[in-house]
Amino acid sequence: MNFLNEITLDHPEAISFAPGRPYEELFDTEEVFTHLRRYLDHLTDQGHTPARIRSTLFQYGPSAGLIRELVADSLRADEGIDVPAESVVITVGCQEAMFLALRALITGPDDVLMVSSPCYVGIAGAARLLDTEPVAVRERQDGLDCADLEAAVLEQRRRGRRPRALYTIPDHSNPSGTTMPLETRHELLALAARLDLLVLEDSPYRLVSPGPRLPTLKAIDRDRRVIHLGSYAKSLFPGARVGYAVADQTVLRADGTTGLLATELAKIKSMVTVNTSPLSQAVVAGALLAAGGRLTEHSKQAAAHYGNTLRHTLRTLEHAFPAERRTRLRVSWNAPAGGFFLTLNVPFRADDDALGRSARDFGVIWTPMSYFHPEGGGDHTIRLSASYLTHDDVEEGLRRLSDFVESEVAAA
Repeated sequence: MNFLNEITLDHPEAISFAPGRPYEELFDTEEVFTHLRRYLDHLTDQGHTPARIRSTLFQYGPSAGLIRELVADSLRADEGIDVPAESVVITVGCQEAMFLALRALITGPDDVLMVSSPCYVGIAGAARLLDTEPVAVRERQDGLDCADLEAAVLEQRRRGRRPRALYTIPDHSNPSGTTMPLETRHELLALAARLDLLVLEDSPYRLVSPGPRLPTLKAIDRDRRVIHLGSYAKSLFPGARVGYAVADQTVLRADGTTGLLATELAKIKSMVTVNTSPLSQAVVAGALLAAGGRLTEHSKQAAAHYGNTLRHTLRTLEHAFPAERRTRLRVSWNAPAGGFFLTLNVPFRADDDALGRSARDFGVIWTPMSYFHPEGGGDHTIRLSASYLTHDDVEEGLRRLSDFVESEVAAA
């Protein structure tokens, strides 16, 4: 990813399909102050004194978070995830939630994290910080296959290793855009119970995607196999840096007592970031209160916008690569129903060298899918995101991209 960042800085005039950033026109600066005031009024209505409110906002807060009750209520209303507030830990974005979960689960050199591959680079990076290399289970065309996962877990056990959890993004995944079918969700949970495996479910794009939603893995989890990781980066705004982990599993402590995994995550957090910014939590809490806990309603405009942008991107791809040209160039792509990402297959190596030529000679930037394959692969696929682009940018960017693909094929 460092090379991608350098390319972006070196070519500021290029149209970039690389970042999965929210569309900035959806943000209203004044809402930050409105949400903050709403939360302060909420505390007053609950009987908090001015001195207590001041301390809540300006001092260090509890490591587990100030707004766990509101987050738990929202998850219950929006997602049907019914857990007590003490099962929730408020984190500095979802990235910290991933790190805390891995730090709690990866306790020895034989512990293994399984990942559905291609996978989000953040989880692979967090695993490597803990000196463990993620074990990839390569997705098929329609996503994760449970038979492949079972075979991979059993192979790791034959090697004397201990698979602890599988990381997956079931809905509109980053980077591939795939969504796990309902049947596979149930199959995965049954397999996790049989293999004594936990599932780290990351779910950033559900509320900002159009159309009906399948249930989260956590909502249909009857055996507490799922640690649900979430963030308000897409449904509210990334600058808040507020995420959460839902960890209602029972753990056995070294002294023989039992407690919630969430409590252990909060202990780890107290040694990492101490606490999540009370000011950021207050703004997020105000937004949750304004929506009555239902961010589905709050996110309707964003979901419509991103759905419209994705459909426009797919239509523009059809125009840039009509059937005859598509066949001649050996180009194809998938068509996700939501989320921020789709993938484009090309006949040449879509590596850093190709990215450099694309940015320098054609003014268009994209992400090599090889970045997302911990075990290697994805050499002939690129990831595209148009989430923060205008329709005009999409059209011009894909025109440039089609010219680049034409040039690469001709030079091969």
